[in-house]
Amino acid sequence: MSTKTKKPAKPRTPRTPHTPKMSKSAARADGAAKTDRLRKAALAQIHDRLADGQQDHEVPSDKEVANNASVEAVAKGKKPKADKPAKTKAPKMAREPKPKRISALDAAAQVLGGSKVPMRATEMVAAMEAKGLWTSPGGKTPEATLYAAIIREIAAKGTASRFKKHERGVFVAGKGA
Repeated sequence: MSTKTKKPAKPRTPRTPHTPKMSKSAARADGAAKTDRLRKAALAQIHDRLADGQQDHEVPSDKEVANNASVEAVAKGKKPKADKPAKTKAPKMAREPKPKRISALDAAAQVLGGSKVPMRATEMVAAMEAKGLWTSPGGKTPEATLYAAIIREIAAKGTASRFKKHERGVFVAGKGA
């Protein structure tokens, strides 16, 4: 005989029909619909409260009273009373607009357009500074930035670009210049 004893079986509970689990998208849609219904009900309740008129705890300010009087006067076809004369501001002195700073890429296109020889980015930066078209705002490697910008323009615009690659690191003016 074995030393193990059998555990008594648990009484089975009658099975209820199983409802299939809702998918995530259906649950989301159901939740959104419920939220929308609740929002509409809350807005309707607020609208009903406002339609009843002024609340007993509300006391209109002087500004609201004046505004309501002018609105009612306009509705009746009368001109509203002017409380205060309109203030006139002193005319401001017209400033001269600052000349728009030219970008490094635009300056490089001008330099290459005027040059008859292909140029490297470092040569373009030096020529732009010499002509006064553009100066570096203090960056450590303006030639690398210019080189990257030229490469980006060539890649984006293709043959319509203002630049054309002559050799590795050397550019000439393109058709778009």
